[in-house]
Amino acid sequence: MVDSVQVKNLAQNTRLTLNGADVLHLMGVVGIGQAIAQTGADLRIYPNPMVEQGYIEFETASAGKAHIGLCDITGKQVVQIQPVLPAGSHTFAVNGLNAGIYTLGIRSSAAVYSGKITSAMTGPGNPAIRYLSSDPGLKAPVWMKSLNSLVPMQYDDGDQLLFTCFSGTYKTVIPLMPLQSQTVTANFVACADADGNIYATVSIGAQTWMAENLNIGTRINGSQDQTDNGVIEKYCWGDDESNCAIYGGLYQWDESMQYVATPGVQGICPAGWHIPTDGEWTVLIDYLGGEGIAGGKMKSTGTIGAGTGLWAPPNIGATNSSGFTALPGGYRSYNGNFIYLPGYAYFWSSTEISPTDAWLRGLSYNGEYVGRYCNYESLGFSCRCLQN
Repeated sequence: MVDSVQVKNLAQNTRLTLNGADVLHLMGVVGIGQAIAQTGADLRIYPNPMVEQGYIEFETASAGKAHIGLCDITGKQVVQIQPVLPAGSHTFAVNGLNAGIYTLGIRSSAAVYSGKITSAMTGPGNPAIRYLSSDPGLKAPVWMKSLNSLVPMQYDDGDQLLFTCFSGTYKTVIPLMPLQSQTVTANFVACADADGNIYATVSIGAQTWMAENLNIGTRINGSQDQTDNGVIEKYCWGDDESNCAIYGGLYQWDESMQYVATPGVQGICPAGWHIPTDGEWTVLIDYLGGEGIAGGKMKSTGTIGAGTGLWAPPNIGATNSSGFTALPGGYRSYNGNFIYLPGYAYFWSSTEISPTDAWLRGLSYNGEYVGRYCNYESLGFSCRCLQN
C-alpha cells in the first residue's frame, strides 16, 4: 500500500504531501468568476477580492465534521479548521489573508467544494477562518461528490510533476505531465545498500535506475586513496559528511567496482543492482533524445542562486522530466582536492578503456547535453546503480 506521496510541481517549484488514498486536485489560476462557476452555485465567496474580511457560504447534506482550509499559491496550507456542522447552509468569516491568491478547500462526509479567494490586504496579516452561523433549512445539491480527501494544488497545462511514493522502506519516483484525470500507480522495487540506506527508484524506458546518488561506505579524507581493505570507503565533497547526505558519496573507479574489472559488476551497488556499463548509459541517453538534450531531462530543477535547487545558475534546460534527478556533486581530483560543486555531475560506468581509464558521463549547469568522457580511475565520481 502507498503510505504517502510527495508531489513536486517542478515548473513552479511548489510541493505538498498526500496520504496514499488522497485525491490530488490540479487547479489552474483562473478568473474569480470562473472559479466560482466551476464549484457550483452552492459555494459563495464574497466580497472577492476581499481586503480585511470576507465570507464563505456552503451547504452540507448531512451532519458531521468538515475540513476547511486555505492554501497559498505555492500549495502551502496557511489555515485550517475542522468544525462539526449540522446539515444545511453555513457561513464563515475569513480574516487576515496577506495579499495574494488562495485556494479554498472544503470537505465533509457529504460534500467537496473548492474555490479561489483573492486578497488585496496591505501589510502583514494573521490568517483565520471563523464560524458565524448555520441554517438547517437548506439542502445540498445531489451533484456533490463524497471523497476521503481532496487536496488542491496549482497546476498550469504543461507543468512537470514529480511524484515520490513511499511504502514502508520502499520509495519510487514517477514523473508525469498530466493531460486528463487519471490514477497514478506506484511500482515499488527493493533498493537498499549494505549500510541500510534506502534509495528511490525510477523507471525510464525499459530500465530501472536509482533516482538518488549512491551513499554507502565510511568517509575518508580526499588526501587518501581508497584501498582494497574489505571496507567500502567514500569521499564527501570538501571532507564534509553533510555533503554526502545531500549529494551522495564520491568513489574511485576500483572502489566502486570492488576491485573487479568486469563490465556490469555489482560493485558497491545494492543486491540486484549493478554499476551501469557504457552501453547501458547510452541506452538511457538515446531514450531521452540523445546527448544534445538528455541532460536537461536528467538534471534536478532550480538553482542555488534563486533558492529553488542545488545547481549553480543558470542550470540551462533542466526539467527533470525523466525523474532521474541528477545532482551537481562535483568530484575529487587526482591530487585529493574537491572541485566543480555545484556546477557539474559525473557518473562512473563499469566499462574500462585502458587499465588506468574508464568511461563516465557528465552533466553541466550551463547546458542540457550529456558528455561522454574517459578519465583516470583514480578520480572520485558519483555512482548511480541500474537494476539487473
